[in-house]
Amino acid sequence: MVFSTSLFLIYFFPIFLIIYFLVKKEFKNTVVLIASILFYAWGGKLFTFVLLGTLVLDFILVQKLDSAKKENKKGLFLSSIFINLGLLIYFKYSNFFIENVDSILGNSSNWSKVVLPIGISFITFHKMSYSFDVYRGTYQPLKSFKDYALYILLFPQLIAGPIVRYNEIADQLIDREKNETIDNKILGFFRFAIGLGKKVLIANVLGESATEIMSLDPHTLSAYQAWAGAILYTFHIYFDFSGYSDMAIGIARMIGFKFPENFNFPYMAQNITEFWQRWHITLGRWMRDYLYIPLGGNKVTVNRMYINLSIVFLLSGLWHGASWNFVIWGVFHGFFLILDRLFLIDFNKKIGKVPSIALTFFITILGWVIFASKDAAQIISYMSAMFGQGNSSALIILHFQTWVLLVVAVVFSFTPLLKGVESKLCFWESISVLSGKQAVFLAVIIFVLVSISLCYVAGSGFNPFIYFRF
Repeated sequence: MVFSTSLFLIYFFPIFLIIYFLVKKEFKNTVVLIASILFYAWGGKLFTFVLLGTLVLDFILVQKLDSAKKENKKGLFLSSIFINLGLLIYFKYSNFFIENVDSILGNSSNWSKVVLPIGISFITFHKMSYSFDVYRGTYQPLKSFKDYALYILLFPQLIAGPIVRYNEIADQLIDREKNETIDNKILGFFRFAIGLGKKVLIANVLGESATEIMSLDPHTLSAYQAWAGAILYTFHIYFDFSGYSDMAIGIARMIGFKFPENFNFPYMAQNITEFWQRWHITLGRWMRDYLYIPLGGNKVTVNRMYINLSIVFLLSGLWHGASWNFVIWGVFHGFFLILDRLFLIDFNKKIGKVPSIALTFFITILGWVIFASKDAAQIISYMSAMFGQGNSSALIILHFQTWVLLVVAVVFSFTPLLKGVESKLCFWESISVLSGKQAVFLAVIIFVLVSISLCYVAGSGFNPFIYFRF
């Protein structure tokens, strides 16, 4: 189940909110936990039992880890990490491994393909965060299994994040009464409405056109058509994923949880290093704190630092999917991060803000072509078409609605270029700063966005979610 479906919007979410707000404080966590299990089980089916079983095992291991003698802590910690990584590798990468071995050996195995469980990458990272934070002494383990299960299964972040680290939410799992204010409920719903609009009204429309173009044989595309597909996909994936993150953050805020931000105008970045500080922020921070820094981070020789960056982004690419295009995408970004440290950041400072944004955006578009492609052959042929090697025999018509929404996407993506805009968005933190007229205007926006989005969801058959498969 995802947030932008009729099932969630008309049935699951309203019923959940009514029950949650009606029950007494001591039953709220139970309501959220039951709702989260039902939410996952709707699409997870049999893996739900595997997930619940590993939760029990993890909870026991980390409890023992916390009370164990110093010499035994590392073994228990590694056991927890290996169990979680083992499940991730088996479910996500076994098919990829077998297919490549078969390709090299030139044979065909009698291998029954493993079904990829929904959201396993995000679930694994949350479970590992809990083990890391307790092992490092960053936070004490939860005393109640119910609270631990709630942290892992909390449905706003269960399928696609944001990746909420245990230490960021530990206190809220036990008591979040101070966050359950009218202010947060209203702003949470507004944030949800904004995210729903971004996902349904912008991302879906752009995505439909991007899919139409990028699914064609690249040799039949003109440079204009190939660039149109790449640019449409670039804005599609941003509004798709950031919209979903907005919905998750909004739902969490409505029930007293404060999730970290996941996007900060990434296409405004002036280099690829800054892009990763603005795009999927919670993944970048997780990789930095739990992988890059333990490898030595920046406190090593220059050559070793470059190796560390390469390892992190190779694994980041693999985390996104068991396919060579994701590996290439990770290497691509790791390469430009190294170039940043060698000379690109200094070069971009010299050419100025707008040219450096344009250059970084150009690199990012090429990266998304790699991300969206099926294999290396398609990457090469599509990029060749982008640079004039196609024959323009494909008949592609972009509708007026697509052009309008592409302009809207560009405007919203580069909003900070307009002076004073960011200071006017302070109501994200408190609705009390709004005047009466502004509050009414906000209510009208919420009503219109939700109404139009519901109509679109009900009437459209195209409603994919890119990160759902990760």
